[in-house]
Amino acid sequence: MLHTFIALVDNKPGVLTRVASLFRRLNINIVSLTVGETEHEDTSRMTIVCDAPENAAHRIRASLYKLEITRDIDEVNRTEAVVRELCLIKINAGPNAPHGVQSRSQIFELANVFRARVVDLAPDSVMLEMTGSASKIEGLIQVLRESSYEILEVSRTGRMAMRRGAHSGKVMKALGSKAHQTVFNINEDPDALDPMDALPNTFAEHDA
Repeated sequence: MLHTFIALVDNKPGVLTRVASLFRRLNINIVSLTVGETEHEDTSRMTIVCDAPENAAHRIRASLYKLEITRDIDEVNRTEAVVRELCLIKINAGPNAPHGVQSRSQIFELANVFRARVVDLAPDSVMLEMTGSASKIEGLIQVLRESSYEILEVSRTGRMAMRRGAHSGKVMKALGSKAHQTVFNINEDPDALDPMDALPNTFAEHDA
């Protein structure tokens, strides 16, 4: 089961090593990890996607909190957050390519279908840039391979996620969330859902 954590950590050397070592000690595989600066110079933002049992989320979160470099940790799922991944794909499109020079126009058509962009055009290759869900990126790569195009290089950032803003009940219902049906006690944690309505801590394989 895939879990996605957003961690705010100190922006200093050695932080990435500390986090990676923690997951190694927990014997949990990191599927993807992206790191970048935030709106604060002294804080970095990590989006960590890991493969672990469903009941391991609390243990992972608690272990991350024990690190003095951790400022905040949040676990999100597809309906609670906007999730994107960036991918660069370089394709052989020279005279010696399987489809010859004519492959360029066919690659451009595929790019339009998948809403990818041509970011580099060389005498022997075409580079596409695509932003979207992991399933859409994998779909484009699969179509290219099944169409006998030679993929020279693939570079993927891994998933990036940001929790959505406050939406109306209709919007949350359209996103597939049951949170709009939940009634909160004013004295309870506003972020705490009823156990029966708790959303799964994983991303679906396809976009909503």
